[in-house]
Formats: sequence, structure tokens, C-alpha cells
Amino acid sequence: MAELPDVRFLTVAEVAELMRVSKMTVYRLVHSGELPAVRFGRSYRVPESAVVDAMQRPVSDVG
Repeated sequence: MAELPDVRFLTVAEVAELMRVSKMTVYRLVHSGELPAVRFGRSYRVPESAVVDAMQRPVSDVG
């Protein structure tokens, strides 16, 4: 049997708290594809590694 990697999934609320943004912003990032997520029933789970990667990306200039 193949070994499964240790992947920790976070809820949208946990991601929002870590990134210090609203839950709606997390949903927008998920729907736009900027933040990968897996859908479980009616809720989304985001791999913790994806959150870390997103937080380390430089913020683009706006305006």
C-alpha cells in the first residue's frame, strides 16, 4: 500500500485567520484559482502548504 503524504487541511475560517483577511476573500481566492482547495460536501478545505506559499508570494502593486 502506498504511503500518503502528511497533508494538513485547513477550513476557510482557519485560512482567513492565518492570512488576516475575511472568509469572503478566501472564497474569492479559491474560486479564482489563486488558492487551491478541495471541496468536501458543501465546504472547502485548503492545504496548509498552499496557504504558506500564498503568504510568501510578493504582493503586486495596485493602482
